[in-house]
Amino acid sequence: MQHFLSLDETTRKQLDHLFDVAYKLRDQRLAGQPNEPILAGKTLAMMFEKPSLRTRVSFHQAIIELGGHAIRLGWEEVGLGKREHPADVTRVLSGLVHGIMARVYEHQKLIDLATHSTIPVINALSDESHPCQALADVMTMMDEFGRDLSGRTLAYVGDGNNVARSLGMICARFDMNFVLASPQGYELAPQMVEHIRSQTPGMKLDMTHDPVEAVRHADAVYTDTWVSMGQEAESAKRREAFKDYQINDQLIAAAPSHAIVLHCLPAYRDVEITSAIIDGSRSRVFPQAHNRLHAQKGLLAVLMGGV
Repeated sequence: MQHFLSLDETTRKQLDHLFDVAYKLRDQRLAGQPNEPILAGKTLAMMFEKPSLRTRVSFHQAIIELGGHAIRLGWEEVGLGKREHPADVTRVLSGLVHGIMARVYEHQKLIDLATHSTIPVINALSDESHPCQALADVMTMMDEFGRDLSGRTLAYVGDGNNVARSLGMICARFDMNFVLASPQGYELAPQMVEHIRSQTPGMKLDMTHDPVEAVRHADAVYTDTWVSMGQEAESAKRREAFKDYQINDQLIAAAPSHAIVLHCLPAYRDVEITSAIIDGSRSRVFPQAHNRLHAQKGLLAVLMGGV
């Protein structure tokens, strides 16, 4: 794995190895032992076009605990695509640091960075996909159900957005079923559905407009905000369209008793998910957020440390 732009570009074998490393590093940390300084003397440039809490803190903490350093580059400083061409930015950074992490709107910016880079480029979020989040999500399901997730069902209730696309792809890698419940017009694009299905023949990937039907056989029920960054002008329209897709006691009662609840955060409490659910016994939302650190340690160790 040279870069990490999309789960589409990874294999099951690569992901299994990444999780092996992530679990080893997490076990060391939880035992109160320092991690091996795998990234001693190495620096990660972190570029942010979008605001961030979990992404910034988890990546920064991850590389520090692996013995390296991080430099935060605000978008006003870099001006990627405006002040400087992505090819120029990545050629400069390739001679100064050892890895680039970027959180952007247009996915093409990541492609442009990677095309001209001699160091790893990591997609920390784009409008097309959110692969780092999906790593933490699967790790959280593994914590609950074991490393073998074959046949497990992830039900996503909400917008067919970048998070949903990445979840569909990682479910395909781990032989999981993926069900998306969304209002008319907010589904995954048909070509994306066929693309995901083509990667794992026989994979069960269903779409429905009925959230109750979606969660009926779910091992995990997942949601995200209905209004992502850059969609604020559509807020009223989207809240009306999704009003029947809230994760609440009534919906979770239709899921199997062992099903857990996930949310990638930030959450608009009592909008897409109720406070009773996010703070309840079936929620794994905060361990899921903590797993961003551990999954990204594995990713950095593999990409930048050659582990």
